[in-house]
Amino acid sequence: MGAPEQAASPGPKPTVAVLGSGSWGTALAVHLGRTGHRTILWGIETDELAAMTRTRVNNRYLPGVTLPDRVEIEHDFERAVTQADQLLVVVPSHAFREVLERTRPLLRPGQRVAWATKGFELATGRLPHEVADEVLGTGVPTAVLSGPTFAREVGAGLPSAMTVASRDGDYAMALARSLSDEKFRAYASSDMTGVEVGGAVKNVLAIAAGTSDGLGFGANTRVALITRGLAEMMRLGIALGAKRETFMGLAGLGDLVLTCTDDQSRNRRCGLLLAAGKTLEQAQAEIGQVVEGVLAARAVHEVAQRHGVVMPICEQVYRVLYEGESAREAVHALMKRAIRPEAG
Repeated sequence: MGAPEQAASPGPKPTVAVLGSGSWGTALAVHLGRTGHRTILWGIETDELAAMTRTRVNNRYLPGVTLPDRVEIEHDFERAVTQADQLLVVVPSHAFREVLERTRPLLRPGQRVAWATKGFELATGRLPHEVADEVLGTGVPTAVLSGPTFAREVGAGLPSAMTVASRDGDYAMALARSLSDEKFRAYASSDMTGVEVGGAVKNVLAIAAGTSDGLGFGANTRVALITRGLAEMMRLGIALGAKRETFMGLAGLGDLVLTCTDDQSRNRRCGLLLAAGKTLEQAQAEIGQVVEGVLAARAVHEVAQRHGVVMPICEQVYRVLYEGESAREAVHALMKRAIRPEAG
């Protein structure tokens, strides 16, 4: 991966429409506004958008963070898309295709589309860039943003770093430079598959880590889950055509450690609640936002089986979530596996 080698030019920055006003979409809109972009923030919840227009705060998803003056709230999808030079889709994976399909007839030549959506499409097992290729065609420049970043910390302006991946190297570098400032550093990559696999699998592993910690299994177990989970992530990614080195960077190891060890992660919190005896439905209701790892566990399970990739930790998370296996039974099953070389 290459790093931005110089600051963005002092000329006007592109207008960006952020499609999705949840915590991460709002945080990215805040950051874009701070870095000088005219930013249009669109969402589907009309009442909450109206409240954000009045208060300049997303009190549900990102309380305490004031929207910069350069961030405009827009409830009309067509107006949001047509006013922008670049689009940044920040919706849950199950809504990604629908948003792209709404976008397609509105696109004009020269518009670029990026996303911060994570996870395989459940119905097809496709990664987001594969869905984008199918819906938009391969002539539209596209990119994915991923890496170890929590919305609350980006919204608060705390130092952060992430990866921007695109098959168009110039676009990846331009977007990385455009996003970067003294508190936010973006790195460019060409490995969209690796970045997206990392973003999907880490959510499943974070549920495992939260469950393990909630059961009191300790630091030894947690670090074993993270390390062996990274091996599973890497095996799946390589089977799908990703580069091994991507998984040792921000979008792989970095994001995995973040989501497995900090309670800002909804996926980790879901695991903690499951360990405390909550049902999956109760855990999701208490968290109050989409827990991407729940759907990702099913998608990863199906994709791994299709490609013959062994992913024992992810498999046990799937069984706990969908087949009624207890967390303690899952750990016991992992510990009983045949001894093998670590590199295997």
